[in-house]
Amino acid sequence: MSYVYSPMNVEAILRTDIQKAIQASFGIDTDQFQIQPTNQEFEGSHTLVCFPLTKVSRKNPEETANTIGEYLVDNSQLVAAYNVVKGFLNIRLRDSVWVEVFTSLFVQANFGQLPKNGQEIMIEYSSPNTNKPLHLGHLRNNFLGWSVAELYKANGYKVHKVQIINDRGIHICKSMAAWKLYGNGETPKSAGIKGDHLVGKYYVVFNSVFTEEVKALEAKGLTKDEAEKQAPIMKVAVDMLRKWEYRDEETLALWKMMNGWVYEGFEATYKKMGVDFDKLYYESNTFLLGKEQVLTGVEKGVFFKKEDGSIWVDLTADGLDQKVLLRSDGTSVYMTQDIGTAILRFHDYPNISGQVYTVGNEQEYHFKVLFLILQKLGYDWAKRCYHLSYGMVDLPTGKMKSREGTVVDADDLIDEMIGEAKKQTLELGKTEGMSEEEANKLFNMIGLGALKFFLLKVDPKKKMLFDPNESIQLQGFTGPFIQYTHARIKAILRKAESMSLQTNAEAFTAVGSLESSERALVQLIANFDVKLKEAAREYSPAILANYVYDVAKSYNQFYQAIPIFSEEDTAKLQFRIALSKTVATVIKRSMCLLGIEVPERM
Repeated sequence: MSYVYSPMNVEAILRTDIQKAIQASFGIDTDQFQIQPTNQEFEGSHTLVCFPLTKVSRKNPEETANTIGEYLVDNSQLVAAYNVVKGFLNIRLRDSVWVEVFTSLFVQANFGQLPKNGQEIMIEYSSPNTNKPLHLGHLRNNFLGWSVAELYKANGYKVHKVQIINDRGIHICKSMAAWKLYGNGETPKSAGIKGDHLVGKYYVVFNSVFTEEVKALEAKGLTKDEAEKQAPIMKVAVDMLRKWEYRDEETLALWKMMNGWVYEGFEATYKKMGVDFDKLYYESNTFLLGKEQVLTGVEKGVFFKKEDGSIWVDLTADGLDQKVLLRSDGTSVYMTQDIGTAILRFHDYPNISGQVYTVGNEQEYHFKVLFLILQKLGYDWAKRCYHLSYGMVDLPTGKMKSREGTVVDADDLIDEMIGEAKKQTLELGKTEGMSEEEANKLFNMIGLGALKFFLLKVDPKKKMLFDPNESIQLQGFTGPFIQYTHARIKAILRKAESMSLQTNAEAFTAVGSLESSERALVQLIANFDVKLKEAAREYSPAILANYVYDVAKSYNQFYQAIPIFSEEDTAKLQFRIALSKTVATVIKRSMCLLGIEVPERM
């Protein structure tokens, strides 16, 4: 069934009516005017910005707004009232319009899923190093990348979720060197330690030994730079990197064994986090293609070779600097691998409209260089690559430092959040009547939901401070508050079902006038598709997180203001139950796109 008024056409009809108002009032036919959402402080849903129209009205902004507002109230089938704040015309639509808008949403089978658009996109996230476990920063990365991928799916894209596992390089060799020198054959099984944690332990050991060796060499008169190169443990690591690149069997065997421990550990953490991937790329498989491209670039004159044999690219004419692509000993750098990975991905998925790299903002320069190098190598698709840059996560105790072993481990933090959720939920008596299995599922849902929501509600570009205690609260701008709102609505719907109350959309036409809290809710949920598009376009789950919080907050205001089941008017009772059901759908769908489950009971 089609409706005269729906979220898709209300603004279009309103624009036509405003155009008529300008024509009738000022004798000018123009569609060049701006409509924006009304500020929450004022009554209305749509606001016409009247300052630019003074040129055609020959009146001040307030007079212009009042003239247009009076015309709309008298002549538009949509407009019920208006108010003017300086040069802004705030327009309130008729309640019958909002009832029909809501009805059009209520009967949609796939509300919150936009039609397939035939486009493909690739989104990379996580991309850890295999020398340490995942930490708090990785949590923001994974939650952000996974959510952006889901947002693009909701916008009709075919999405390829990928990661590049940085499984080779000097940082990997550092853990290997420390284990070889000090490990005494220790394994995850013998130590009773998760594999990625064990390898991370030896990364810390390396840096501890390295620091002491550098101090000792400096005491003998060497400069800091000389001491760092001459440190015995560093020499072992550098030698391992060289042997690895030349496929030394013993070095490769050690590398495969320790990386295997890490992969098992990562897989367990990803499962706990609730993120997944469609394809994994490994630096050890892509760096050779990168090296080939670098050598080809030298032949083409894109890159140049220095006297020591190292290969560089000169980007000074582009406002950047010179960048090494191959060291003098022939070993590759991160940039080498990233060149190879990008080319391989477009070869594997030739139909993708672009690649999105979810990587911290400390790598912004790296990606500027990478995309520019790819363009210089002749790959036009490089212009379709995007760096989803995000700010670092700090704690109340300060910045994390992995080499010093002061990082907040992802596994430990998730467990801590679930434990805190259990403690608070039991104290509030929210598990009454639940089995142990149901209660544990709820603790998991709240703890992980609190963590994800807190990390996603902040604009990705901003640096953030993660406060575990604040994130777990049942009140305020938190995941548990929204989860609790969903559980409250489900309880209302169960009661309605027990009373055999129906929600017949045809009955909504008899609703008549709406309460302000009902009108506010309908306006919010009618904006769902707009927010889905905006969040994907801006690569920002924070837009959706803020939106769903506003929906939950607005529903609670509605719940407090209107006693649903004491309503005697059948049409209004059905409308309010249907409104509650649709709000629950919006909350569940939004939170699902953020990677957060919502409970039926809480």
